[in-house]
Amino acid sequence: MSGKTDVDYLKEGMDIYAKRIPHYAPFEIKVIPDIKNSKNLSQDQQKLAEAQLFLANIQQSDLVVLLDENGKMYTSRQFSQYINNAAIGGTRRLVFLIGGPYGFDKSIYERANHKISLSPMTFSHQMVRLIFLEQLYRAHTILKGQPYHHD
Repeated sequence: MSGKTDVDYLKEGMDIYAKRIPHYAPFEIKVIPDIKNSKNLSQDQQKLAEAQLFLANIQQSDLVVLLDENGKMYTSRQFSQYINNAAIGGTRRLVFLIGGPYGFDKSIYERANHKISLSPMTFSHQMVRLIFLEQLYRAHTILKGQPYHHD
């Protein structure tokens, strides 16, 4: 994730799901620091600087999924199957990237294995964090047959 979440209600919501998810699978949130002097950089320069930080934290064997407006859309059940297929396929680390306000640099698109869209609407990257964490938690409860999700 790029940059910190500075809105209290979003942080509280993220904390709720971040505490629940490890009951189902190894889980970690890694936030790359805000780009210094970003006001003096173009959008492309900011995306490149973020990309360098992302790539420094990605391993060769990682399955990298971008949360991107042009990605494939899934229902919650389909997303849970995506998570399950990655686990069955032997993926050691499934890494989801949420970019900054200008999206991703081309080097990140080249490294990514998949792109997922949460909605055709645009959300702030801070809100995407909470929405995505809830969906990740929901996916795990679906896989375990727990009553969180209702069709």
